[in-house]
Amino acid sequence: MSRRKGDTPSVATYADHEVITPSHALRRAVGPATDVGDDPIARAEAALVQLSSEFASWMHSECERLDEARQELTRNGFTTKTQDALFRAAHDIKGEATTFGYPAAAIVADSLCRLIEHTPTVANIPMVLIEQHVDAVRAIVREYSRADHAEVAKALAQRLRDVTDEFLARENSFRPDYLASILAPPLAPGGA
Repeated sequence: MSRRKGDTPSVATYADHEVITPSHALRRAVGPATDVGDDPIARAEAALVQLSSEFASWMHSECERLDEARQELTRNGFTTKTQDALFRAAHDIKGEATTFGYPAAAIVADSLCRLIEHTPTVANIPMVLIEQHVDAVRAIVREYSRADHAEVAKALAQRLRDVTDEFLARENSFRPDYLASILAPPLAPGGA
């Protein structure tokens, strides 16, 4: 396939620097809007509504994956493989849970990610703290239809965040600059 003139970047050389202008291949992939009344955001929201009946089963599947990672960690201890599996499962829930309607599960999963990511020696993490996080995510997803769910889930998520912060403060006490950055309040609303 031959290259078009616009497919290669242009380079302008000056005495003390070069300016590279990349090709503009995306311009050929995007066309003008054909329907003035078309609202892509409305289309995306409608697609989410159609998929929303699947959200609960997807979250239950993610919870099972998180629980399997915990069980593997319990059997084999902290290894690169078990740590990575637990972190990835928690991280996926952190990213998906709010969209799927489980914002408190996202906060707890974020707390578990922080615990794994910011503990200098992961083998020092008490297994009971990991179990509390995993069980909390599973309970939040399982009990989402209860009337008092939001209050209980929010209190549980905050308590786990507090316990995690206390643990991280102890484990990172020898690196105060790092500690200050990880214990700073979250920038995003909702704590995640």
